Amino acid sequence: MNAEELKGKWMQFKGELKEKWGKFTDKDLLEIGGNYDRFSAKVQERYGDKKRELMKWADQWYRKTPPAKTEKKIQ
Repeated sequence: MNAEELKGKWMQFKGELKEKWGKFTDKDLLEIGGNYDRFSAKVQERYGDKKRELMKWADQWYRKTPPAKTEKKIQ
């Protein structure tokens, strides 16, 4: 998942992120706010040695979710 993809699906993503990876606090999610660099840094801070696993999960999550309503459909 790249920066634009995270930003576009942040509202959907953050709920599942907190449910699956419980070390994230509400404050963390507010600080991240859909920003990929802040997300990556917070993953490192909270999960360190599991960062690769969490980022893989995020990519898989993105691939299985339908496009966000704000995304333009390509015809």
